Amino acid sequence: MIDTSTIRIEKTSQSRINELDEDNIPFGKLYSDHMFIADYIDGEWQDLRIVPYQNMSVSPAMTTLHYAITIFEGLKAYKNAAGEVVSFRPEANASRLNVSAERMCIPQVPESLFMDGLTELLKLDSAWVPSKPGTALYVRPFVFGTDEYIGVRPSNNYRFMIITCPVGSYYTKPVRVKIETKFSRAFEGGTGYAKAGGNYAASLYPARLAQQQGFDQLIWTDGKSHEFIEESGTMNVMFMIDGVLRTAPTSGTILKGITRDSVLTIARGWGMQVEEAPVKVSEVVAAAKEGRLQEAFGVGTAATIAPIATIGFEDELFDLPAADDSFFSKKVLKELDAIRTGEVEDQRGWVYKI
Repeated sequence: MIDTSTIRIEKTSQSRINELDEDNIPFGKLYSDHMFIADYIDGEWQDLRIVPYQNMSVSPAMTTLHYAITIFEGLKAYKNAAGEVVSFRPEANASRLNVSAERMCIPQVPESLFMDGLTELLKLDSAWVPSKPGTALYVRPFVFGTDEYIGVRPSNNYRFMIITCPVGSYYTKPVRVKIETKFSRAFEGGTGYAKAGGNYAASLYPARLAQQQGFDQLIWTDGKSHEFIEESGTMNVMFMIDGVLRTAPTSGTILKGITRDSVLTIARGWGMQVEEAPVKVSEVVAAAKEGRLQEAFGVGTAATIAPIATIGFEDELFDLPAADDSFFSKKVLKELDAIRTGEVEDQRGWVYKI
């Protein structure tokens, strides 16, 4: 058992909170005053501490620099209507981190270590949690191997850290996406279901090619045949076709999104018809051509809900109807925001008060 009551706290001598302008928050560029650290040495997590946010010194031979032995999570903290700091389903992030850890030969991070480190860090940096609509404090827990060794094997030593940064909207307008049929994000037996750093590095080149063609993101397809929809960029993707909310089931190639699960849970609670089953590219294209594709949107922590304005497939473009307040994507985003802020009752125990 880890005694998380021993977390050592070293406060910064000079806060940078005056750099936070809630009217203009760039995503992922301004970091809060402190960070949480724990080191895995001699088979146990130890030296739990919160220190001022700062650069680190690492060996050029550190195993993660060479072999990407690293995993991460992403979640957000908010201010509710009473001004309290809350987080949305952090226990689910703790659980998913350990799913990734197992796949990447990284030691498990006990939930108590994850939750207590998160809690103490957010308490200390609570002033950094913005309160304006559309803003949040993004929380990034991550683990990486720290061995000074360039042989190919699991690391013996690791570091678990949590850093935070205030953020505004990830996307400022509905996105244009391209269905990718050449490159693959993941394949059966690989690491697609894990939040491993290498997954994201491998996606950058095809995403850049798509951006050069005027798209914001990709819709990934299966790596074997490219016949089935998987994810959209860094998000799960959903389609409203003929009044049915459709999305691919999570699998060895598709990340088990927490926002995805939340959206599906709410939809079912509203009595909507939900189908978690393989979605063929041909079905989406046909529905778009025939006007039966009523909505398409990405779901994930960074963007929460990202409406899709245009889908590109081969040489064709399909423009979708502009989302208004009657659209499911708009309604579910409003519901999620209301749950987080306490405007509606949290009946599922999703909101964690700091």
